[in-house]
Amino acid sequence: MNSQVPLIYLVRHGETAWTISGQHTGLTDLPLTPLGERLKGLSFDAVFASPLQRALRTCELAGFGTGVQIDRDLVEWDYGVYEGKTTDEIRRERPCWDLFLDGCPHGESVSTVSTRADGVIRRLRGINGSTLLFSSGHFLRVLAVRWLGLHAAAGRYLLLGTGALSILGYEHDLQNPVIHLWNDRYR
Repeated sequence: MNSQVPLIYLVRHGETAWTISGQHTGLTDLPLTPLGERLKGLSFDAVFASPLQRALRTCELAGFGTGVQIDRDLVEWDYGVYEGKTTDEIRRERPCWDLFLDGCPHGESVSTVSTRADGVIRRLRGINGSTLLFSSGHFLRVLAVRWLGLHAAAGRYLLLGTGALSILGYEHDLQNPVIHLWNDRYR
């Protein structure tokens, strides 16, 4: 790994009651269940978090609550009428539904989430140093595939557990974006 290129650390927020039950948690602002620390001893040139409490609390628990910049673009996918429903419940009404292909009625489309992720990536590529982001699972999956230049639908192939650490970066130079680490969990 070349130490001359910046790294972007992604942290999916910690566990909530709805992640345990499998309910889609987009904009519903739920608290975390109890968690441990993970990033102690690391330093970053910039730290960003979704404004939702599950991301901000994870940021605090990780020791980065001071100086964090709130970024509205890091919020989870807006699930619209699917907010609070499990995938099984949604598929009873719409059997072939796939979030990464279909988006959500009265919520966000795949294109809208992809555009948000692209904006975050443009800002990240303007930072000359390591960055730490706290966000949610489906949005981070789209961010990772867009980092690689893939269509947002490819996010369906990246599983991301609660409290997971992932690292985006480059191989050799800034023209070769890669995933250095994905879905690393200590549980």
